[in-house]
Amino acid sequence: MTVVGYLSVAPVIEDSMASEVAKAVDALEEFDVEYETNPMGTVIETEEIGELFAAAQAAHEAVDGDRVSTVLKIDHKRTAETTAADKVTSVEEHLGRDASSAQ
Repeated sequence: MTVVGYLSVAPVIEDSMASEVAKAVDALEEFDVEYETNPMGTVIETEEIGELFAAAQAAHEAVDGDRVSTVLKIDHKRTAETTAADKVTSVEEHLGRDASSAQ
């Protein structure tokens, strides 16, 4: 996969956003993407940049509310195949350990 994106979609509300964030994550199921959600957003991987944009738009539109905040960060490596896991592995090789704390 050559396109890795970081997506965060949330309604601008005072209460819990979990149910609306779940709608955004669920919308990704309609696209040819792999994804992993973490506490701050969702990492998305796909072969085509257009698929990433379409998935991000669907996630944004899935969230109800008068105001929705969406952040999309894209790493589109055009000359080599790489994955999000490859990126983490590379950092871990430099660290000489896992890239997470042992808590």
